[in-house]
Amino acid sequence: MTMAAAIESRTAEAPAWSKTSRIASVEIFRDLAQAETIWREFEGRQPFSTPYQRFDFLSAWQRQVGERGNLSPFIVIAYGTERRPLMLLPLVLNHEHGVRTVCFMGGKHATFNMALWDRDFAADATRADLDALISAIRARSEADVLALTQQPLRWQDLRNPMALVPNQPCANDCPLMVMVPDQPPAARISSSFRRRLKGKERKLQALPGYRYDIATADADIKRLLDWFFSVKPLRMAEQRLPNVFAEPGVEEFIRSACMTQLASGGRVIDIHTLECDDEVIAIFAGVADGRRFSMMFNTYTMSGSSRYSPGLILMRNIIDHYAERGYLALDLGIGSDEYKRLFCKSDEPIFDSFIPLSRRGSIAATAMSGLNRAKHLVKHNPALFEMAQRLRSAFR
Repeated sequence: MTMAAAIESRTAEAPAWSKTSRIASVEIFRDLAQAETIWREFEGRQPFSTPYQRFDFLSAWQRQVGERGNLSPFIVIAYGTERRPLMLLPLVLNHEHGVRTVCFMGGKHATFNMALWDRDFAADATRADLDALISAIRARSEADVLALTQQPLRWQDLRNPMALVPNQPCANDCPLMVMVPDQPPAARISSSFRRRLKGKERKLQALPGYRYDIATADADIKRLLDWFFSVKPLRMAEQRLPNVFAEPGVEEFIRSACMTQLASGGRVIDIHTLECDDEVIAIFAGVADGRRFSMMFNTYTMSGSSRYSPGLILMRNIIDHYAERGYLALDLGIGSDEYKRLFCKSDEPIFDSFIPLSRRGSIAATAMSGLNRAKHLVKHNPALFEMAQRLRSAFR
């Protein structure tokens, strides 16, 4: 470790912040390699977190996307007595417009942002614990503001402890399907909707080698991603949307994560497909943790097969696949696209927190909070949202 890194990776003692917090010390790591061992050991204890906080997911993002965007690791680890990790916040530091902002690692590619929490600690965490954590970050770093967005209010069966600090509703919604074990298929997707999809699927079933599959071999994953990165830009151009997959490092990040195998089996990102012998018809990719599947990206063919709703057919297969394996929930990512509402009748409550750490940060936090409140207002008011869409189209 260099001298600079040693200075940056500082420990703060709990008695200076709170007499009631169970946090005994806090370290801030500015290097992924320094934090990897503790992070992986923490993962091995089955922490309370989402699959977006896996080291293999976020380290791939940081190497390929974060570094290109001049975002530096800012990994906060809080310890209890005997140096037992209680939580790990996977963050990055961004210095822009004179403000040093700390936000979650993963950017727009992580639907949900959370710390990795010791489950017992998370179940009993108090405001005093959170105040102690924030005070340590304030005292031991140069950051101005914590901009902690897209945090789930609950995950699995526990409240997110970060909801104890001041927060506001996220500007965006995340459509959610709750699945009850041993439900009949019609309880997930209505019989009438299934019949409509089956009618469309008969056209696809006539294609030689038609099949639903999950990619497992490296060669298949590469082939499918080659297809995705050639077709997705065409689909986005068709919808007059910017190609976010062309941003620096994004393709390399996705390829790396899809190729990386988890110790528990599977890949960091799983790819589900509809194919026939002649073409890839549709793909949906996302992350899974044994209890929930969370969608990340998708697209479908530009050929005539697109007339038969292959994306909806693939979504039905994915839902049935995870329901049969005892999964309890499935989400289709941020945004209330029409197709998502065909399957997901609920929303995942998600929130944002903007926490000032300095005088400059107080101004920045107020501005960020106000901007997000305005976005929330527009996106949840049909008239304002339609006006915004028209303005966006006009500028394009």
